[in-house]
Amino acid sequence: MSRSGTVPRVEGSVRLTRVGLSIHASVVVIGEAGVLIRGDSGAGKSSLARRLIETAQARGLFARLVGDDRIVLAAAGGRLVARPHPAIPGQIEARGRGILTMAHEPAAPIRCVIDLVRPPPGCGELTRLPDPGQLVCEVESVMLPRLALAGYGKITAPEAEALAFVGDCAARGRESG
Repeated sequence: MSRSGTVPRVEGSVRLTRVGLSIHASVVVIGEAGVLIRGDSGAGKSSLARRLIETAQARGLFARLVGDDRIVLAAAGGRLVARPHPAIPGQIEARGRGILTMAHEPAAPIRCVIDLVRPPPGCGELTRLPDPGQLVCEVESVMLPRLALAGYGKITAPEAEALAFVGDCAARGRESG
């Protein structure tokens, strides 16, 4: 859990490797912004990653997979850099279809985090106006903007919201150098 917000609990998802921290997540790059997508198994990380890539490319934006399922993270110079796990570069799960191979980037600086979470019991959606502390998270001592989206089959059409969020994060990244 970050000191500034709740993150999804992912059992057995973090491993320290020789090249960085290996986590259960997906990463895509849109334009120059790396997007770390987190959530428990079955939350829809791979589906959201594929849909973000397709939607961004349809809008004429550069978009590519960095990695799916296992991501290696390393903090350097106040930035978080993500790489695909060396055993599965360019592979992404398509539920019901198996493992697909996609063009991928070897690394990307992470500019934002999307957490796929379960809505609270009895609620069909997440809080519309989250506390400011829930809008950021800390990953490997790097503070990043955070967006929580409902996962677990609750994802209906988050691409527009997620792409707007990524665009905001990319703009902030260009302003800060």
